Amino acid sequence: MSTRNKLQKFAEIAAFPNVYENFHHDKPQLLGINGEEVELKGKWNKKHFKNDNPITLELACGRGEYTLALSENFPDRNFIGVDIKGARIWKGAKIALEKELHNAAFLRTRIEQITAFFEPGEVDEIWITFPDPFLKKGKSNRRLTSARFLDSFCKIVKPKGIIHLKTDSPQLYEFTLEVMETYDKAELILHQEDIYSKTLIMPELSYKTYYEDMHLKDGRKIKYVRLQLR
Repeated sequence: MSTRNKLQKFAEIAAFPNVYENFHHDKPQLLGINGEEVELKGKWNKKHFKNDNPITLELACGRGEYTLALSENFPDRNFIGVDIKGARIWKGAKIALEKELHNAAFLRTRIEQITAFFEPGEVDEIWITFPDPFLKKGKSNRRLTSARFLDSFCKIVKPKGIIHLKTDSPQLYEFTLEVMETYDKAELILHQEDIYSKTLIMPELSYKTYYEDMHLKDGRKIKYVRLQLR
């Protein structure tokens, strides 16, 4: 993607009413439409969605395919796609506006900062869809199912809330199962090594991202893990 094209998308995102951005790792301040500072922690439903429906986050949302599919199929819930890549978020946010999906929003930030933007118990559910598995040596603490990240998620997700992982990476899949052997703040409810080898256990698993389509064409198996907070 050319620099000019990226800059154009960044400019458009700044005018989108369904996108909020944080640009500074050491300053957890959100900017909304036209760069206006906004405070949404504990106020997502009141200030943005204007309802009291449950909130689901899609982490590492990329182009937002899952956020869009969920918002279309569950109009009585609110969905927020989270990613650091603005050019990717632009795609999902633009489609959400075109389809008038008022229950879909996007948050551009590092996931390490997620607790700065949500109050304890403000989130009902999390989907982690095809995140970077960080396979290089010494990078395991950057995996979104490491204890470090799970601790953060436990601070914003309601008790008994659900965390879903969908991945093509056998390493991330096995790593997650290993983490859950000793992690005491959540319980491993379900895991499947190849979700398409049998009847899908829930319709949400049928939604496909750009990367999942690529992985399936390469013959990779899609894996699923479900965790529940204690």
